Amino acid sequence: MSSVRFLLTGVLVAAALFAQKPPDLKTTPSFDLGAIDRKANPCTDFYQYACGTWLKNNPIPPDQSSWGRFSELDERNQTILRQILEKASLVSNTTATTRDANTQKIGDYYFSCMDETSINKKGLQPLQDELGRIRAIKNTRDLSAEIARLHRLGVDVIFNFSSGQDAKDSNAVIGQADQGGIGLPEKDYYFRTDAKSVETRKEYVAHISRMLQLTGVPAAEAGKQADTVMRVETALAKVSLDVTNRRDPQQTYHKMKLAEFEALSDSFNWSLYFATLQTPKMESLNVAVPDFFKGQETLLKTVSIADWNTYLTFHLIHSQAAILPTKFTDENFAFYGKYLTGAKEQKPRWKRCVRATDGDLGEALGKAYVDLTFGREGKQRTLDMVGHIEAAMAQDLNQLSWMTPATKKRAQDKLHAITNKIGYPDKWRDYSALRIVRGDALGNSLRANEFEVNRQLQKIGKPVDRLEWAMTPPTVNAYYDPQMNNINFPAGILQPPFFDKQASDAVNYGAIGAVIGHELTHGFDDEGRQFDPKGNLNDWWTAADAKAFDQREQCFVKEYSSFELKGGVHMNGKLTLGENTADNGGIRLAWIALMNGLAGRTLPKLGGFDESQQFFLGWGQIWCENETPEVERLQAQTNPHAIDRFRVNGTVSNMPEFQKAFGCNEGLPMVRGGNACRTW
Repeated sequence: MSSVRFLLTGVLVAAALFAQKPPDLKTTPSFDLGAIDRKANPCTDFYQYACGTWLKNNPIPPDQSSWGRFSELDERNQTILRQILEKASLVSNTTATTRDANTQKIGDYYFSCMDETSINKKGLQPLQDELGRIRAIKNTRDLSAEIARLHRLGVDVIFNFSSGQDAKDSNAVIGQADQGGIGLPEKDYYFRTDAKSVETRKEYVAHISRMLQLTGVPAAEAGKQADTVMRVETALAKVSLDVTNRRDPQQTYHKMKLAEFEALSDSFNWSLYFATLQTPKMESLNVAVPDFFKGQETLLKTVSIADWNTYLTFHLIHSQAAILPTKFTDENFAFYGKYLTGAKEQKPRWKRCVRATDGDLGEALGKAYVDLTFGREGKQRTLDMVGHIEAAMAQDLNQLSWMTPATKKRAQDKLHAITNKIGYPDKWRDYSALRIVRGDALGNSLRANEFEVNRQLQKIGKPVDRLEWAMTPPTVNAYYDPQMNNINFPAGILQPPFFDKQASDAVNYGAIGAVIGHELTHGFDDEGRQFDPKGNLNDWWTAADAKAFDQREQCFVKEYSSFELKGGVHMNGKLTLGENTADNGGIRLAWIALMNGLAGRTLPKLGGFDESQQFFLGWGQIWCENETPEVERLQAQTNPHAIDRFRVNGTVSNMPEFQKAFGCNEGLPMVRGGNACRTW
């Protein structure tokens, strides 16, 4: 399975829309002297020092569960997308036919999503045909066909089926069968026994009951049906692989003949399923978790058809909650937003509709965004910085004392094979097969889901498209793909505070430079190192190198597992290992690149801070973020990234360069000294 890693009075046709200047919006400064808490000691708590005043002055908005520098930029990007979409959605009698295809699609999708009055008036009527098909299921054959129909509509029931690169033949796309079908964040939510976890399960069952009541099910019956859904999901969770073990690509690669896969759960009508799903012919596929499908077979023999009908009904409603009438949207937010993440208010409808349009038509919308905000100049500036950091990594690899010469050479080969995708795709996605109808919000959502599911399925048996992106251009994030062996930086993140052409090199290298280094090192962490330069799952390390690497990695596991949140929840050092290694390696590579570029020169001081201090403040300040206790707990239990405070302090405490920059003495919290962790 893929191991991709991650850090919107008249109609305007595309040419006119793209020609506009960016909206006059507030730009977040890349180096914010006002964010610094001067009362804090950088050697005691650098995160508080770099961000303390910002944290105090930037409380979490009521429609958010967290608020940070990423959020500020994302909010700016969403506002730009909103302006694009509002102009694209305007139609008059004389200009209705002059919009190009993409402008029509994004404009009408957004307009339909915003038309809450029409959505409320229609109620569940647009889903009645599908709900009727679920009610009509009489046997396992019917169940198999209906699961395929729901999968084509993007509804996650029982298991997941899609396409993906063959982990051991990176040029080939094969079918991928995987676990799925649960509504809580991950497997262990169904089994933890602490008081909060028990409470969460009770709240989830109550949420299911309320959602079913909104469809017209009487309260007492809805309660029974909610228990049924929970019972089925718990059984699915029991045979699923947990989130930590899924980080190991060896544990999610089991290629087998189609007949072997079908035999794992032979009560299921696979031939009917694949015919209904409309998959290309397959001789073999990857089965991520074979034990899951063995468990599915047990469920098919023990769960009644009536209970399956209940389970499927809830998940169909759940999957479309964001585009259903307000009462469904509000109930969905009450559990997933308010209870699980601590947000106080539902996001304004325009934000939800911008996000939905970006999700379903991201490259049609993204092309307009790129022309307004980024352009070719930004792409070239970023590529230059990537080149400098890649050179720093080549230098670092050569100097490693623990890696043998043979493995160093192969590491250099992999590094030089990494390709860089910056800003936006070279080839934009074709949405011509996707029909968007003005006034049909739910239909647009379902057709967009089916378009994307079919697009993914039709890759099976074809060569890998190495030009494709897994993020839309406005996204404030970045990723490394080990099977493609490339790094990807959308235009959305290549702006202040992460990259600013007005900022000093020290600040830029501490901010976006460390993020670039972070993504590069993913190719050599505990997951990425298992893939060779071509992206094949092929362990190219010697046993001695692997042992030396693992010894260094255990230091990070121990360090980050020691970090504790309020309420007694600890970070999971094994779950966050790859990201922690990348944070520590990325900032070190950025530091090397900066020092190489300065070649002994000094930069002008900013606010009294020299270039070394600017670098570390650039790093610390991109992670300034307030989070609700609920979302911190959720992140600690499910997310491979550490909490931002720990990302910053855990990293700088391992760096003698930081301690020198701020004059930190032995014994202070930001000085790990002999306990410092380092891989790269």
